[in-house]
Amino acid sequence: MERYKRMKYLFTIAMLFVGSLCVRGQLILPKILGNNMVLQQGGPVPVWGRAKTGAAIEVRFKGQIKRGVADQDGAWKVLLAPLKASFDPAELEIVSGKEHIRLHNILVGEVWLCSGQSNMEFAMRKLGKLQPPPGADWPVHEVETAHNTNIRIFLDERKKMGPDSTHSGWAVAEGADLRRFSAVGYFFAKELQARLKVPVGVISAAIPGSRIEPWMPREAFAALDFFREQKDSTHKIDGDPGKFYATMIRPLVPFALKGFLWYQGESNCFLNERLQYSYKMEALINYWRKQWNNDRLPFYYVQIAPYYYSKATDRPYTVYSEPEFWEAQAAVLKIPHTAMISTMDLNDDPADLHPVNKWDLGKRLAGTALSATYKVSTAAAMGPVFKSAVKKGNTFVIDFDHKGKGLISKDGKALQGFEVENEKGVYTGADAIIKDNKVWVHAVGVTVPRAVRYAWRENAKPALYNKDGLPALPFRTDNELKETFKGQ
Repeated sequence: MERYKRMKYLFTIAMLFVGSLCVRGQLILPKILGNNMVLQQGGPVPVWGRAKTGAAIEVRFKGQIKRGVADQDGAWKVLLAPLKASFDPAELEIVSGKEHIRLHNILVGEVWLCSGQSNMEFAMRKLGKLQPPPGADWPVHEVETAHNTNIRIFLDERKKMGPDSTHSGWAVAEGADLRRFSAVGYFFAKELQARLKVPVGVISAAIPGSRIEPWMPREAFAALDFFREQKDSTHKIDGDPGKFYATMIRPLVPFALKGFLWYQGESNCFLNERLQYSYKMEALINYWRKQWNNDRLPFYYVQIAPYYYSKATDRPYTVYSEPEFWEAQAAVLKIPHTAMISTMDLNDDPADLHPVNKWDLGKRLAGTALSATYKVSTAAAMGPVFKSAVKKGNTFVIDFDHKGKGLISKDGKALQGFEVENEKGVYTGADAIIKDNKVWVHAVGVTVPRAVRYAWRENAKPALYNKDGLPALPFRTDNELKETFKGQ
């Protein structure tokens, strides 16, 4: 409690200091606007800040001159006309009377916001401590060799998001700044920059151990009927709603973005959440898109990695608890402009909640963006996703979305991981083959099959892929969430 009071006191003092600056008429920019930043190409670019009430504001960039006036609260905002991608460093000037701010080394390209908990926060410095297996090509020296000045990074630190007179939040992705930055975010940006041949800026706003609730204010939940109609404690909203939104996300609005990357869920999985998590994700997606005034902003999220949740002695988990959570994550695909990136084959040790292979994960996220957002790749945006099941005698014929160039077995052998439920409700191992670009599933001795499930274990190893090299998401054909979660 004392620590909380002290933090509240320091925050109040900081706000009073900022307020006093505004009273004196000082021109102030938010932390996210600074030297070395990347501005989003192809759409209006907001530039905003604070100044003396009624002060005239002039913003100059690449031949554009935009003017505005600070309102009665001292807030002002202007919109630059859409820009074209450029590797040429430019200056952005903001002038108000005798006050003059000049931001240096600014590029124009693509900007993405990465958020979530520890697996998104996982810093590049940790890669240098890894011991690769013999013959493995792990990027353990990436920090030492990274010198691409066309990748820019912004580390969103919740205690350091107040206005900064040095305008130094953004950095080139190299050296000490890169060491502290999200590995997923960096490898995403690296792949995107190489493929699109434009500058890329990536913002990391992640807190280890965080639940989903702190990343949006309470009003985000109130916008959904699901939370308004639930009266029992199962669906109550706790977990400090808005705690990180207020300090880390709101200060970014309305900085122009191309989309969001999200890697979170472990903390909510530990709470045995299912359907409620699907709706919490919907609340988050809807609210963030609303704040950026664009209901089509891509939201690409990561399947939490295989992990031995069942071995947590203080919780009533089974080997099926995590697959049920994966199912809740997959339900969110009903929301337009979303994709779920599989991690089934990216964790060699299910005893590790933080798998180290963030480089392939970053590439997969980039591949999704290249296919679904930029339309420059013919590869599937994600791995196969269960679509339908048709019973033919004692065989199930399973069809999928996101088959890409076709379904394959990873090792070319009979598919593993498929099970069939018999008339007594007991699952048994099944034979599965790919035929006509569908999966045919049959279990010897089961004459009246009721359902099929695939990779339905917390430590399941994927066998079914598309030819783009992406594993299928786990599923069960009697998925209740498929009908329960509507996705408003």
